[in-house]
Amino acid sequence: ITRMLTDAGAAPGAVGPSPGGPGAAPGPVLPLEVARPPPGDPSTTVQVSLRTARHEIPKPVWHPPWKLMRVMSGHEGWVRTVAVDPTNEWFASSGNDRLIKIWDLASGTLKLSLTGHVSTVRGLAISDRHPYLFSCSEDCEVKCWDLEQNMVIRNYHGHLSGVYCIALHPTLNILATGGRDSSVRIWDMRTKMGIFVFGGHTNAVCDIATQAAEPQFISGSMDRMVRLWDLAAGKCSVTLTNHKKSVRALAVHPNEYTFVSCSSDNNKVWKCPRGAFERNIAGHGGAIVNTCAIKEDRDGSSILVGGTDNGFLHFWDWKSGHKYQTLQAIPQPGSLSAENGIFDLAFDQSASRLITAECDKTVKIYREDPDATPETHPLEWRAPRMNAAHRY
Repeated sequence: ITRMLTDAGAAPGAVGPSPGGPGAAPGPVLPLEVARPPPGDPSTTVQVSLRTARHEIPKPVWHPPWKLMRVMSGHEGWVRTVAVDPTNEWFASSGNDRLIKIWDLASGTLKLSLTGHVSTVRGLAISDRHPYLFSCSEDCEVKCWDLEQNMVIRNYHGHLSGVYCIALHPTLNILATGGRDSSVRIWDMRTKMGIFVFGGHTNAVCDIATQAAEPQFISGSMDRMVRLWDLAAGKCSVTLTNHKKSVRALAVHPNEYTFVSCSSDNNKVWKCPRGAFERNIAGHGGAIVNTCAIKEDRDGSSILVGGTDNGFLHFWDWKSGHKYQTLQAIPQPGSLSAENGIFDLAFDQSASRLITAECDKTVKIYREDPDATPETHPLEWRAPRMNAAHRY
């Protein structure tokens, strides 16, 4: 070691024996002269990259508040479902009294009552390509009604228990139903044959959403899961397990290629086609959300409406998740104050009227207040702090 140190310490111009020679004299160890790089050399510059940018919550867009426009009574039991005709001239409602009632949308007068089910009707769907109305009921039946003859022309047999939800595919002649037997069944509309029986849910299927793009069918269930179904492969492609409570309401955004699943813990926005989680929309106070719908405005903004089991309508700005209005439905005279729940809601085709099916045996129609301005109803919003609850 001494030899190595003295070899390194020998000055370049030193007089005497060569450093590697046998007679090298020991001497003090001198530091080596190292050439320093010029300032600004990229090899010596330390680049500190910031952590991923924080998700900025956009400022909400102002929307006019909604107000009650009309109350229609005629049902003799809870109204469980509503569906609007594609021509926007009438809508259908049904519920615990087993009657499917057809109402004039403009005047609110009752046009027709259809009888045929022997138990509570839980879902209605109206075809935009055929003069057909489809209904599903707790009597395990799925029926196709011909609206030109006002009679049942097809029955779809297969469900082992009550059928809770129904959805028509927007482009194909197929329909999907889900119910208490935990299955999602896909039917050929014309031949009445079952195309698929999708298993996987472990509790009742509460809602089905459909779209022309993948995933073509989305189901939400009491087992707290949302499943995305691959129609070509005939199986579940993605299972979303983020919810802590049962998922009773789903809605597909009309233009954004996203969808929302509503539950009492949170309303969660997902990106299609693989169901990537995007954000939470909260503020309904842990109430059970029975139904939801998304409306797109002319300026490109959107609103999400949720109807809860305790009789509240909640309105959120879609992008920011800001809840800008809460309406409490007033039970009609003669009904109990506890009969204050919203079971279903739907926008008409112009999205200017909101139709709700309620527990007090009425159908209510809401519309935006035409006299409201940002000055009379200012936007009360403060940017919330991000925390762990916003991320999951």
